[in-house]
Amino acid sequence: MTDRLMRGRPAVIAACVGVSVAGALLVARPALAADTPRGLTVARGNACMGCHAVDRKLVGPSFQQIANRYKGDPLATTKLVKKVKDGGSGVWGAIPMPSHPSMSDADVRAVVGWVLAGAPSSK
Repeated sequence: MTDRLMRGRPAVIAACVGVSVAGALLVARPALAADTPRGLTVARGNACMGCHAVDRKLVGPSFQQIANRYKGDPLATTKLVKKVKDGGSGVWGAIPMPSHPSMSDADVRAVVGWVLAGAPSSK
């Protein structure tokens, strides 16, 4: 009788370990998301990363280049919010930045604030 019970025991242990690991991952995932700045999350969700990278030029300037250009400018937030919403050209070269009129003001401000903070990868 104990032989039969012992044969099924490794499967039960493996199942318990699997459930424990899966539970830990589900708990850890929100913690990782909570550590990501909202501006970065919004930028990733609105195709900003298709033209911009954090630390190198792609189609447009890097987010860090933008932060450096506008450092110390008290009107930077206002200028960049308008640029994101309306689009524009000529500031960084010949390729125009498309407008993003469907982005909410809160989302645009989150991205702009994150960019002006130097585009950090965590809070």
